[in-house]
Amino acid sequence: MAQVTDDTFATEVLGASGPVLVDFWASWCQPCLKLAPVLSELAVEYGDRLRVVALDVDENPDTMQAYGIVSLPTMILFRDGEPVSSMVGARPKPALAAQLATLVP
Repeated sequence: MAQVTDDTFATEVLGASGPVLVDFWASWCQPCLKLAPVLSELAVEYGDRLRVVALDVDENPDTMQAYGIVSLPTMILFRDGEPVSSMVGARPKPALAAQLATLVP
């Protein structure tokens, strides 16, 4: 899973041609650490249909603040530079896959 930063967010996420799922996480967040492998698996399964990236909120506070992130993990799906859906909290792979299936063809 690719990492994005405050400096690369506009190009990598907002300027992306397809949907991008951003995982807002922190190294001290245990649910975040459990969710990361699930998101990596989903990234492989979706292939070119969905890009999955992670943003460490401790190292990139500007983007975190810009999107009002107050709980971790938070995932936001962006399409055409706009947030279209958000999910807060870790969830099992089947639940996350079911929600993504409604958002990404």
